[in-house]
Formats: sequence, C-alpha cells, structure tokens
Amino acid sequence: MKEKEILDSLKKIVSPYVQRKEGLENFNEETDFIKDLEVNSANLVDVILDVEDEFDIEIDNDSMNGMMTVGDAKNIIERKLASA
Repeated sequence: MKEKEILDSLKKIVSPYVQRKEGLENFNEETDFIKDLEVNSANLVDVILDVEDEFDIEIDNDSMNGMMTVGDAKNIIERKLASA
C-alpha cells in the first residue's frame, strides 16, 4: 500500500472525530491528532480501533502510545502491514 493511500485513509478515518476542522485542511505527516485536530483521548481510541479495522492489523499498547501524529500512525501501519 502506498503512503498516499495510507494518508488518505487516515484522513477519512479521523475526520468524524476532529473538533478543529481547520486542521484537516493542512493534513500531513506532521499533523498532531490532539494539538492540530483536537481529537480527544476517548476518540483517539476509536480512531485506533477504526485503523485496525481498515488495515486489518492489531495495534499493541506500545504502538498506541507512540501514535501522536499522522506520520506516527502511518509508520505504525506500514510496519504492521510489512510484518503481516
């Protein structure tokens, strides 16, 4: 799966949980889920569950704790897909 496809999927997954819609306009690997998009911690869990469903992967607690930006999420997804 290409990086752009992963980023597009992440944007679609995250969109319903975003409180700060302006953050979606500049959605890129540096976008911070909490600071830029204002996704609250409860919804961040929903995002992770949706990512697991979308990509058919399992995200462990260590990976979950390191998933602060879109780039972090992309790297975790790529790593999990490569080891699947």
